[in-house]
Amino acid sequence: MTHAFALVGLIGFLAFSGGAALAQTAPTQTELSAYRGLHAAAAEGSAESIRRLAQAGADLNARDGNGRTPLHVAAFQGHGTAIGTLMAAGANPGLLDNQRYDAVTIVAVRDDVPTLKALIAAGASAKLVTSIYDGTALIAAAHLGHDGVVRELIRAGAPLDHVNNLGWTALIEAVILGDGGPRHVETVRALVEGGANPGIPDRNGVMPLRHAETRGYEGIIAILRRAGAR
Repeated sequence: MTHAFALVGLIGFLAFSGGAALAQTAPTQTELSAYRGLHAAAAEGSAESIRRLAQAGADLNARDGNGRTPLHVAAFQGHGTAIGTLMAAGANPGLLDNQRYDAVTIVAVRDDVPTLKALIAAGASAKLVTSIYDGTALIAAAHLGHDGVVRELIRAGAPLDHVNNLGWTALIEAVILGDGGPRHVETVRALVEGGANPGIPDRNGVMPLRHAETRGYEGIIAILRRAGAR
């Protein structure tokens, strides 16, 4: 591995590991306790309160101090029924909070398959560009090895070969920011079986297979080679 290759990998890891997992800002207990109206109903997961407030004309897309809508709050809390009720009433699932995350990316990072299914069933998109890294929910989930989420996002039409502003696809992220363990192996398998292109290199021209070989990730290497990666 060259010095430049190692440096880029380190910088990318420090940047995007924070981007996918740490830059999301869930409501604190203090914020949850202070919520009123739809934010409070979403935090509690109360579909009945959501319906009542929506019928009374409450702003479905109101923002808290961090730009979170009631839908974002419901996503952070894992309240799938509340999500369905909010969206049926007209809540916009495409809005981003102050860290540029939508509800789908929030639950992808939470590794919350049931809530993701609720969002997708209610009409949320898996295709949005989110975060300061111009990534996607799929890239965030692949990075973290959330293989079940990855499969759901692929079924929902997530862009398989989107390249973020670090120059990485979901497949590259699964390799270089993963640990090579079972969940990252299954993530790579899901991506390849879903049609992700193993021939897209990073901005230094390094292919996913080369990254896997450098790290000794035998399970991932086998999958990529069977897919014709070089």
